[in-house]
Amino acid sequence: MQFLVENEKLIPEQLVDKPGSKRITDYESNYPQPLNTTFDFSTELQQLLHGKQLLLEEIPLSLEDIHHHYLNGYLQYRKCITKTQDGFLCVRCGNSDQKLFASFGCARCKQECAYCRKCINMGRMSECTVLVSWTGPSPKVDIPDKPLVWDGTLSPGQQKASAELIKAVQTNDQLLCWAVCGAGKTEILFEGIETALQDGKKVCIATPRTDVVIELAPRIKASFPQVDVIALYGGSEERNKTAPITLATTHQLLRFYKAFDMIIIDEVDAFPYSVEPMLQYAVNQAKKDISSTIYLTATPNRTWKNEIASGKRKAVTIPARYHRRALPVPGFRWCGNWEKVLKKKRLPENVMAWIKEHLEIGKQGFLFVPRITYLESIVGILQSIDSRIEGVHAEDPNRKDKVARFRSGEIPILVTTTILERGVTVPNIDVAVLGAEDKIFTESALVQISGRVGRSAKYPSGEILFFHYGKTREMIKAKQHIENMNKEAIQNGFID
Repeated sequence: MQFLVENEKLIPEQLVDKPGSKRITDYESNYPQPLNTTFDFSTELQQLLHGKQLLLEEIPLSLEDIHHHYLNGYLQYRKCITKTQDGFLCVRCGNSDQKLFASFGCARCKQECAYCRKCINMGRMSECTVLVSWTGPSPKVDIPDKPLVWDGTLSPGQQKASAELIKAVQTNDQLLCWAVCGAGKTEILFEGIETALQDGKKVCIATPRTDVVIELAPRIKASFPQVDVIALYGGSEERNKTAPITLATTHQLLRFYKAFDMIIIDEVDAFPYSVEPMLQYAVNQAKKDISSTIYLTATPNRTWKNEIASGKRKAVTIPARYHRRALPVPGFRWCGNWEKVLKKKRLPENVMAWIKEHLEIGKQGFLFVPRITYLESIVGILQSIDSRIEGVHAEDPNRKDKVARFRSGEIPILVTTTILERGVTVPNIDVAVLGAEDKIFTESALVQISGRVGRSAKYPSGEILFFHYGKTREMIKAKQHIENMNKEAIQNGFID
């Protein structure tokens, strides 16, 4: 076998086109049969690649060893970039926007080589590179007869949802679980995951945000203590591992290929998954052709609501929390032109009164604000009252530490952007939104923010206030959404 040299690495000649041809050959047709039926494959490579799609340079084995595995039928090569009638298509992320492709003088194919800019942060996908996937036997996994270890009790609403979820797993179907914030969605998943594991299926729980993966991982590990669970996100040390249960940000699913028999998309309406076709493409590529897909949300979009109403989408609704208490309904508080007041390095009087009251009674609170620029000014004002007050936003390098300190009670008031509208649970808090009229505070965002309050059975109530300079349709819709859920819960006997 001939090899080419690129950056002091050996590249199998079969991975580039013949002289005079610009791109990759069709590897599959070249070697349809294994060359050596007694070939002993690498379990390291099996563990790394099973259910994955990685670039050659991401695989810590020699290229010669990798190619021997291919020749013996254990690997699949696929072109990274394919040509269509409209131009280029990235196989990994599904990008077909020609403005997001560029080219460079390639040392391997000696020509101008197109690459995808949309997913380049996960490794460059170019015309003469390949994705490698495992096609050999699956790694052996021992699953106990009763993998679930949990002594909790499901509420009637949770039991109904759990039964529907089990049915979806057994029939490889799709299901939307529309459950209010704090309904106990994680516990609803347990019996469905157990059913999948007992059937030898691989499970993935995907969520748009790293914070949620980090918070969810210990809960899943505690409930399935005899089953390997890995958590994947940017910077995760478990990136090269595989397990029966995988927790991952939706971005990480770009590395998977036909891997999962059951895939659960948490917070399906959340940014960036809700607005990014690449992530939706990643989910479809990561699941097997025959599989079940479970969507979780507290705030489905209008299209999904219409599909549920018309019977086009299978769904189960949980309109009440597990502790059988009504959802706190937001109150509206006019605070005047707060931006003008903020420019004078002050806050509206009723907002400041809310802050001081909580400091006096020792009750923690979230203060949500529309922009990072506002956050920095507000934190500066509030720290002059109490130096323990902190602010957090998406780009804050100390974000995880601040959230942990808030959970532990060290921080009395945490000023935040919408980055913490989901996934962070603190038992006994009140919440206020400053500038609730801002366009960033959609119905969905305001419902999620309101859902931070009253989640604990020990503290099932709390205050949620929208401080505003004028009521918006989104504010009104958010309040109606919560009131309608309470009404449905009462009708179904889910609230005491």
